[in-house]
Amino acid sequence: MDLLNTLVDKGLRRELPTRDEALAVLATSDDDLLDVVAAAGKVRRHWFGRRVKLNYLVNLKSGLCPEDCSYCSQRLGSTADILTYTWLKPEEAAQAAAAGLAGGAKRVCLVASGRGPTDRDVDRVSRTIKAIKEAHEDAEVCACLGLLSEGQAERLRAAGADAYNHNLNTSEATYGDITTTHTYADRVDTVRKAHAAGLSACSGLIAGMGESDEDLVDVVFALRALDPDSVPVNFLIPFEGTPLAKEWNLTPQHCLRILAMVRFVCPDVEVRIAGGREVHLRSLQPLALHLANSIFLGDYLTSEGQAGKADLEMIADAGFEVEGAGEATLPEHRVCGGRPEDGACGSGTGAPCAASASSATSPAAGGPRPDLVAVRRRGAGTDLAPNA
Repeated sequence: MDLLNTLVDKGLRRELPTRDEALAVLATSDDDLLDVVAAAGKVRRHWFGRRVKLNYLVNLKSGLCPEDCSYCSQRLGSTADILTYTWLKPEEAAQAAAAGLAGGAKRVCLVASGRGPTDRDVDRVSRTIKAIKEAHEDAEVCACLGLLSEGQAERLRAAGADAYNHNLNTSEATYGDITTTHTYADRVDTVRKAHAAGLSACSGLIAGMGESDEDLVDVVFALRALDPDSVPVNFLIPFEGTPLAKEWNLTPQHCLRILAMVRFVCPDVEVRIAGGREVHLRSLQPLALHLANSIFLGDYLTSEGQAGKADLEMIADAGFEVEGAGEATLPEHRVCGGRPEDGACGSGTGAPCAASASSATSPAAGGPRPDLVAVRRRGAGTDLAPNA
């Protein structure tokens, strides 16, 4: 297929595809799916070999959020039956992080619900970062605390944070349809603050919220322009008790097409399969490793994921290997200061780095699968052992 040959050539040169080319990837048929995966897989292997980076989430504060993001089980007004608790103590968070690191994770992602951190919150998270680093000096730590105020990114960096996550989630044109308590521009501003502070920027999207293929391309092109080092691709988990509980729009095949499109647009970036992979990719998860070079190990913020042991077996059975703590995640040109205008798609900060053919809203094969949405009842905030 001429389209795929063109996209592979562009990916190996770090050249941005056209919007029409990106849309064409999402419009390919299921008959062509393996060809799409194989083509994007060439780009993935060129920049990242067969390595898979493991990341581990620690939910520092669950629920209790004043924001109204429609996709989120922790939102204002959510009736989802999730764990709710206020801030973990630094030693509790460090203990939770240790479980993930022992399970093979290279990066710990410290997440707290809320609009954004107060200065006191930044102090608390800074103590947690220092506790993790003292016990695991090679561990990467990414903070995800919401919208940042002036100077907060610098303080997190000084405390030892390596990265900051803040997702764009969807296109600018449709952002107001999913959230009203803050703006798309607020999110862009926080990613830029992380960049400016020397943190490795992590920013991604959520697919399956009823958006069009054009919206998906818009947000991925916006991410390319923002230049993050890692792009998490989330697939909506339709929690009962949230406004999007009935949005079962994804097939495993379309999820793979979305991941392939992201790889072609950001070829040398850490593409991470994030929340919802078990719910929507299901038995096709191993194929997704040919597109993404990073996954979350074990559970998510408020939902349970595949068993950590099963994650490791899946990686090995698919012919991939877990990335070691001493291995650089990103290609050398990104760490050493590649510029976006030269085709790079990353910060170059030197920081440790880390459906139907026409629409993303096609009916899911076999219909909705609420049986696959399991609320997290173990790990951080509970007395039960974590899944790692």
